[in-house]
Amino acid sequence: MPRPQRRPSRGELLAMRSLDRFVGRRDEVASFARNLTKDPLSRTDPASFLFHVRGVAGVGKSSLLRQWREAARQAGALTAAVDENDVHGALSGMVALARQLADQAGPLKGFDKAVEQYRRAQEAAAEPVDLDGAADDGPSPTTRAISRIVLGGVSGVVPGGPLLSAMVDPDTVAEGVDRIQDRVRNRQQRVRTPELGPVGQEFVAALGDLCEKYPWVVLFLDTWEETGRHLDVWLRTLLSDGYGPLPVNVVVVLAGRNDLSEPEWAGLKAEGQDVPLEAFTEQETRELLARRGVTEPGTVEAVGRLSMGLPLLADLLALARPEGADAVDPDGDAAEAAVERFVRWIADPLCREVVLTCALAPRLNEDVFAAAVPEEARHLWSWLCGQPFVSGSGAYKKYHAVVRAGMVRRERARSPQGWTAVHLRLAEAHAAWRAGLEENLPAGRRPQDARWWRHRIDETYHRLCAHPGGGATGVLEEAVQAAEAGPEILRQWADAFGQAAEDTDDDFLREQAGRLRAATEAEGDVVVAALGVLLTRRTLGPAARAHAHVVRGRHLEVSGQEEAAAAEFDRAVALDPDSAAARFHRGRAHLRAGREDEAVDDLTAAVRLDPTDARALAQRGEAHRRAGRWDEALADLTATLALDPGHTRALGSRGQVHRQAGRLDEAIADFTAALALDPGYAWALGSRGRTHREAGRRPQAVADLTAALALRPDYAWALAERGKTHRLSGALDEAVADLTAALALVPDYRWALVERGLAHLHATRYEQAEADFTAALALDPDDLWALVGRGRARTLAGRTDAARQDFDRAAALDPDGAWRRDIPADPR
Repeated sequence: MPRPQRRPSRGELLAMRSLDRFVGRRDEVASFARNLTKDPLSRTDPASFLFHVRGVAGVGKSSLLRQWREAARQAGALTAAVDENDVHGALSGMVALARQLADQAGPLKGFDKAVEQYRRAQEAAAEPVDLDGAADDGPSPTTRAISRIVLGGVSGVVPGGPLLSAMVDPDTVAEGVDRIQDRVRNRQQRVRTPELGPVGQEFVAALGDLCEKYPWVVLFLDTWEETGRHLDVWLRTLLSDGYGPLPVNVVVVLAGRNDLSEPEWAGLKAEGQDVPLEAFTEQETRELLARRGVTEPGTVEAVGRLSMGLPLLADLLALARPEGADAVDPDGDAAEAAVERFVRWIADPLCREVVLTCALAPRLNEDVFAAAVPEEARHLWSWLCGQPFVSGSGAYKKYHAVVRAGMVRRERARSPQGWTAVHLRLAEAHAAWRAGLEENLPAGRRPQDARWWRHRIDETYHRLCAHPGGGATGVLEEAVQAAEAGPEILRQWADAFGQAAEDTDDDFLREQAGRLRAATEAEGDVVVAALGVLLTRRTLGPAARAHAHVVRGRHLEVSGQEEAAAAEFDRAVALDPDSAAARFHRGRAHLRAGREDEAVDDLTAAVRLDPTDARALAQRGEAHRRAGRWDEALADLTATLALDPGHTRALGSRGQVHRQAGRLDEAIADFTAALALDPGYAWALGSRGRTHREAGRRPQAVADLTAALALRPDYAWALAERGKTHRLSGALDEAVADLTAALALVPDYRWALVERGLAHLHATRYEQAEADFTAALALDPDDLWALVGRGRARTLAGRTDAARQDFDRAAALDPDGAWRRDIPADPR
């Protein structure tokens, strides 16, 4: 479609909005379709194919989109359409559009794979870092032992090394120092909320593939006042080629009540096409009514006045077959009057019951319809879908918001008992469908299953409508579980809660819904914001409040706010000391902070409360390992693997226990088993390489560390370990290259500086060695081996006075002076 050269004339606007259900001038509505028959021009601006249909409720926006979609299909275009029922976030919007495109054109495998990877990353990000090897290994960084045990790194390079190595485990130094230097950077890589960019890129790539097979791909986004809450940033990024160049034959059509926001849309709007829909003129209303057989002048005048020129209301009033101006009932709200007249027009009581009953369901499909209506009315599904106020682009249908609101108010007032009965019947139906899903859905997968949550949310809506006062507290507790499932589920839940508040006209629900909606639309972590809102109210019981603090703490933790997260876990335990989840997460927070004994206390409580929780056992095993309690660690990690043989991190941690206890073959076996389960477990590869080196198998060590670096090229710890292995093998240039690369990634990586200094020292590059030892001492003036190493470099370079100062300082730090025996003689 070429860039629009002018605004459409009034006649064209009338044609575009005059739908077959209202005016039906198909011959004049061809403007949109004719454009789709033309060849695409070269895109000079990413917004060239944006159409924005806007106007008040009832003016015909959704109907226009339906007609345009049909016109696009007739022109050979591939189309997809979404509205507020499909969209609760950018991901759900893309998935809904892609699903419709795939139904017509075949699977979009690249996009589906990207979505699956994103969801897995979301699940991983929902859990703070678990047992994860080097980045969290080693003794507490607060101990002075770390600076001293770097002494072990000199083994095999200069005289005195073997004696010093016997004092400590040199690779515990690698773990501990690396934990200090590399922990924050690696944690950010592991727990950052996954970016939607790769999914957006695959979506654009899929559009590109489709555009090679179809002349046009047209995406319709309806009820933009709702869907735009979730898609605004995504769509602007898409149209601005932020996910890659958008194919020239992609058309995006928006429909909403309001103009696009400024200034974000200013540049895009300038090159798009604005299609404002205004109310019908008197003449246009007369034309519509004439097509419906309504011509009596007084009636036409009354309908025009009552409908306010809105095609939807005019059509409803026309369908009510008014026999005169008095029958139109011009008193009162126009929408209410139009709905009331339409309902009274339905002569068949069964059809009338179907229309009114189904208005109580915000989302309709044939299953919901069958659950709502009497058995003898189930054949009327197609009839209902044919009514002018029923629409829907996907699996679900919906009433027009204006019509539904009027019918809901009518039914709530007309028959409170009937209102309650219908809502309870629909709630039970959704509960049964949810239970049916659970039969084939592992409990652990339910929080991530969209179908399960959709039924639960719809069930919640209907129960709230049936009993808005009595069920509010329990429903708000359920909001915590929705928050735990993630932002999109939380938004769906909040939207359903808001709909229930509106439909019941309940002040308490409305106030709570407004606060929650504001939280879910806020910048930043909407889960943290929403839970903060819930926790300011005293409507949650102690157990639910504790759960809310746990979920909030987990989200704070994965965003790097560990102190705030720890405070949330403290509050959770204070509220519910017998919450296994609260104990587990506080225990892990203690472990991450280096408080192993406090971690063991909480994790022991978690295991007592839930003996089948393999995670708690694994974390307690890791806490024992870091505290040097090998037997306790081995017992817990082995028990973990008995409960969960596929727990790769427990295998890795147990491998570490075996390695640190000197059982190198057992360590190799555990690392190998972990890699069989997860070939991408880079830390296990690196640790197996280190263990091979300790066993004297240096070629195997280099092979494993190289493989780990192939998986994670920026893995500073593996680079430093391979550098040390090269040094011990006498490949000093390779050692310096690896250690230099590690330092480029983590400039203040003190252990790597000492190791590189040792490599230079062995290569008789005394000046470079002294520079590295000096840099290490700038990071920690009490680093004993940096002092000893620099003293030796200075001695071998003939600078004995400067060397003596280093040795005196070393003697003050280590009065036992084992290192003294092997100080090199003065070369002079």
